[in-house]
Amino acid sequence: MHAAVLGSPVAHSLSPVLHGAAHRSMGLEGWTYGFHECAEDGLAPFLRGLGADWAGLSLTMPLKRRAMDLADRVSGTARAVGGANTLVRSGDGSWDAYNTDVEGITTALTEAGIKAPRHCLVLGGGATAASALAALQELGVHESVTLLARDIGRTGEVSEAARRLGLGLEVAPLEELENHLDADLIVSTLPSGAADRHCDALAASRADLFDVVYAPWPTEAARAVAGRGGRVVGGFPMLLHQAVAQVRLMTGRDDVPVEAMRSAGWAELDRRSREPRN
Repeated sequence: MHAAVLGSPVAHSLSPVLHGAAHRSMGLEGWTYGFHECAEDGLAPFLRGLGADWAGLSLTMPLKRRAMDLADRVSGTARAVGGANTLVRSGDGSWDAYNTDVEGITTALTEAGIKAPRHCLVLGGGATAASALAALQELGVHESVTLLARDIGRTGEVSEAARRLGLGLEVAPLEELENHLDADLIVSTLPSGAADRHCDALAASRADLFDVVYAPWPTEAARAVAGRGGRVVGGFPMLLHQAVAQVRLMTGRDDVPVEAMRSAGWAELDRRSREPRN
């Protein structure tokens, strides 16, 4: 059977390492997992060209909304969030769309002992922020969540996700972070390095931090929070656990080897960190 990760860009993805480790540990001989550069308009022809020996696909940007349009069935979580990162082939050749990012976030947080935050602050207004809202709701957050974005004019899709989830959402500019530090948990969905300029504010807060960046790690923001004794969760646990959920969906097996995948992922990140930079 075959599986792969699709997106643009995609060559940097850790998914082949994580899924490959799972397949080897599970004894899935003959399974392959690769990567394919694919733009949004290329997903439909790619799907049409796949044979019955394909189990599923992992999807990165910019394919998460397009995957929902092309799937025969869409999970409730994917529909609520507004994006799917997983397509699974059914026996009749149809496709089911799922969002495993939400499970990745909830598992990463609970694994770190962060199980019931009350007041939450989300930094960033993209697709990952929408998944974070769904994850916070699953953790029991039902009061209003504050979303801080660099451009509040581009937060419409996240606001719609909050509406579908029945979650109150206050939106404000990211530059006003210092006015919103009374939180139990800060979730940063900002790109690598973007949260570092706010280290002083993060250090002044009492909140724990979930930073979706996984390389380079730790980020300066993570160091600032850890330095005052706050709990910090990085992006790798989220990436790991969303991949665990994908393996479970694609193989139909529950005995997914989390620790083998974790070890393989950390080893690859360590290898990459020692590569000379151009």
